[in-house]
Amino acid sequence: MIGGKYKSLILWKLMSKSAMRFSELHKEIPTATAKMLTQQLRELESNGLIHRQVFPVVPPKVEYSLTNFGKSIKPVLESMYLWGSDYLNNQGLQVNCSMTVLDQ
Repeated sequence: MIGGKYKSLILWKLMSKSAMRFSELHKEIPTATAKMLTQQLRELESNGLIHRQVFPVVPPKVEYSLTNFGKSIKPVLESMYLWGSDYLNNQGLQVNCSMTVLDQ
């Protein structure tokens, strides 16, 4: 469910905010092409991890948020982040991704 190139990062970014628009996610994950980001979002939605809300306005407004099921993966992602951070620190390296520690 989170095996895609950007899925865990998308979930991580959505954990820090209640909802994000596509453009906000794309700014947070600039290495993802719009096509790839759309594909990953659709897969996360079909797996029940995120909710896509379309607002009936012109131009269309779409927001993505975590479902309760999506929120349940937070401890797993935090553990992965801490494990990776500890590994890099032990190697004398710094974390070089766009993930940052989540607020408690």
